[in-house]
Amino acid sequence: MSFNHQKYRPFAPIDLPHRQWPSGVIDKAPQWCSVDLRDGNQALAQPMGIDQKTRLFKLLVTLGFKEIEVGFPAASQADFDFIRLLIDQDMIPDDVTVQVLTPAREALITRSYQALAGVKKATVHLYNSTSRVQRQQVFRLDKQGIIELALTGARKIKALAEKYPETEWSFQYSPESFSATELPYAVDICTQVIEVWRSDNLQRRVIINLPNTVEVATANVYADQIEWFCQHLPSRDQVEISVHTHNDRGCGVAAAELAIMAGADRVEGTLLGNGERTGNMDIVTMAMNLYSQGIDPQLDLSDMAHLIETIEQCTQLPVHPRHPWAGELVYTAFSGSHQDAIKKSTHYHQQHQLTHWEVAYLPIDPRDIGREYDEVVRITSQSGKGGVAFLLERDYGIRLPRWIQAALSLYVQSAVEISGKEITSAEIYRLFQQHFVTVTPEWTLQSYTLNAKKEEVLLGFQLNNESYQGKGKGAFEALAMAIKTAYSLDLEVMHYDESAMQTGTQAIALAVVAVELKGVISYGCAMEEDSTAAGLQALLSAVSYQM
Repeated sequence: MSFNHQKYRPFAPIDLPHRQWPSGVIDKAPQWCSVDLRDGNQALAQPMGIDQKTRLFKLLVTLGFKEIEVGFPAASQADFDFIRLLIDQDMIPDDVTVQVLTPAREALITRSYQALAGVKKATVHLYNSTSRVQRQQVFRLDKQGIIELALTGARKIKALAEKYPETEWSFQYSPESFSATELPYAVDICTQVIEVWRSDNLQRRVIINLPNTVEVATANVYADQIEWFCQHLPSRDQVEISVHTHNDRGCGVAAAELAIMAGADRVEGTLLGNGERTGNMDIVTMAMNLYSQGIDPQLDLSDMAHLIETIEQCTQLPVHPRHPWAGELVYTAFSGSHQDAIKKSTHYHQQHQLTHWEVAYLPIDPRDIGREYDEVVRITSQSGKGGVAFLLERDYGIRLPRWIQAALSLYVQSAVEISGKEITSAEIYRLFQQHFVTVTPEWTLQSYTLNAKKEEVLLGFQLNNESYQGKGKGAFEALAMAIKTAYSLDLEVMHYDESAMQTGTQAIALAVVAVELKGVISYGCAMEEDSTAAGLQALLSAVSYQM
């Protein structure tokens, strides 16, 4: 068999019997570092040009990023030129630190410093791969040989920083493929790099970045790795621990979140998860996860439409409509039961003026990220009466009682099944008018008069230029009696409801009635400034549909 699971072996669990991270709680945002312009860009089939990079950089600054990895200047002339553009045109805010990536090779480190000459604040990000597979099969070096590569690079970074004293330098080291590296060895190589960078006691910022370069196990195993590393690193209090997770198993965000619970301070990722293979950790998703828990993500994601438009134009990659938080259909309900729950829950929320957001199926208020409720409920063949009623109320102020919603929903369902497409609220309103409101002239109330005597009401009214009269306890009952007499009908009123469509002096009365006539339930609706006229016309409409 070509599909043979036996060619793979499970990742060995971490010996961490007293792990603490499962009890951890994330109560603040981590330090964010966007790698869209480097890791995200190198993953594109068509890498970004200068204009696209500049636009994306401005977006990242606007969103609130204070650390941005701007490129790999030693490997790409385009990256080198872009970084020089940012510096020469003074486009980097004083509170933003730019970061560049370099392998542990002296010539490439030198080139990276040349790209950063004159910058105010920068992080030089050194990396070399440390896993057993990379050591044996790629570099063909033993453990000490890999350590010497890292230390040579670390010394060069430190020496060159002294030649550019005008810049506030930070140093970052990544044992690339950390997730597949033996933990004692990862601690050993990182400890020696830190000793090089700390030997002059200048107290420069040092970051140890622990990449989940390829997801090789479940997210809880990565959390174990981070906690074990933090526990065993001798100089833990002198460095920041950063994580850079990828999404091979679909758990990039989960791994980053658990890593923060396990002791990490900083998270590298990209907007909407663009990156090699299945992508990088999605900062939008993780930040919105925090936001939905009442935690300030320290990023402004309120204009999600602009963010998506910029990312799509810069990367030439579409955002999936079901992408967490950001997708076009994320806040849309097609299911009837979901629509009904959203409708009821939003009404409850408004009526009780709840302090905290608690709406069924909507973990956040879509308006927080620039969405409107017209994106929440959309009608297809899978929808029910709740969604139809929701759209009528939202767009036309027509709030229908439950006993008529099902009847309208049948007409809507039929129209959708015939077309095979989604139906708009305008089309729903047209169907509502056609089947419940619009009547022929002979069933249109022209005028009426009321004369109350004791407990009885005398009603005189005109239909199609003919006069009729009826008696009853109220105008509505009097009309029903008049219709029974004039047409010799067995008419029974089953339901009646009246509500105001607006508030204030211009309020419009909405009357809705259901009658049983000739063994069939018939419905009628009317909207008038005169509430009595609305009720009378609704009854006439209901009768007319069976005549």
